[in-house]
Amino acid sequence: MTSDSNTFAAPADAPFFITQPAAALLPILFDSPHSGIALPADFGTSAPITAIRTSWDAFVDELWAGVPEQGGVLIGAHFPRAYIDANRAITDIDAQLLAEPWPEPLAPEKYTLRGMGLIRRDALPNVPMYNRKLPVAEVQHRIDAYYRPYRAALSAAAERAYAQHGALWHVDCHSMKSRGNEMNVDAGEARPDFVISDRRGTTADPAFTQWVADYFSGAGYRVQVNEPYQGGDLLAAVSDPARRRHSIQIELNRGLYMDEAAFVKHAGFDTLKRDLDAFVAALADYVRAQLAAPRSA
Repeated sequence: MTSDSNTFAAPADAPFFITQPAAALLPILFDSPHSGIALPADFGTSAPITAIRTSWDAFVDELWAGVPEQGGVLIGAHFPRAYIDANRAITDIDAQLLAEPWPEPLAPEKYTLRGMGLIRRDALPNVPMYNRKLPVAEVQHRIDAYYRPYRAALSAAAERAYAQHGALWHVDCHSMKSRGNEMNVDAGEARPDFVISDRRGTTADPAFTQWVADYFSGAGYRVQVNEPYQGGDLLAAVSDPARRRHSIQIELNRGLYMDEAAFVKHAGFDTLKRDLDAFVAALADYVRAQLAAPRSA
């Protein structure tokens, strides 16, 4: 570990973990906002655990555990996306869920209307997450105790890296079902191995996004860019490409590494882990080259 590796460790009771670099710090930041599955005591869901698990990015934090070995920071959530989604904007609330009016203006996105907002309405198609309306105070507690701390930790890590190097490469890590369901825009369609997203060219230099897509295509994977996913709110929160702050989202097809029905790893996990470790090493080389290159006036 570097000498200050524990300086920014997460408190023992934090709703997230931070793994600091085990090599010379590079401005590389990975986060996995949906890899938690510890259900908070006040969740109060009526959905079966098998339905809740389908929104879990199972083992994604383990797949990307090699990031610190290459000088990057890895952050992940302990709480489940089904409880509150750190990848949604704070205004992205479905008013149908609430027992009383929200005290501030709301701006639900299209996917929120399909049941997948800051607070999920449905665990699966036709499987409601709750058999009750949620008090505003309950939702505000989730925001204050889970959402804001995760966002603050990610922001602080991004600012530290950027302050030291004047640049940042952020990767938001996710997994996707191998086939879309009725809550998705690609319902019933088979998905590629990887989806690389940058909110349609707005959160990263398109050349960086293409470099990532080309890397995985070259490794033999089926890759799509910005389809069916364009990237969540965390990309917008962290990025500013004009200031060399690049943020992309990587979705991994769960069929590559796990039994999607049983929520257990299969033999493909080790192969994918090796390929992701190799990608992170290549990314570290890419970042070092970008930092060393003369900048145009």
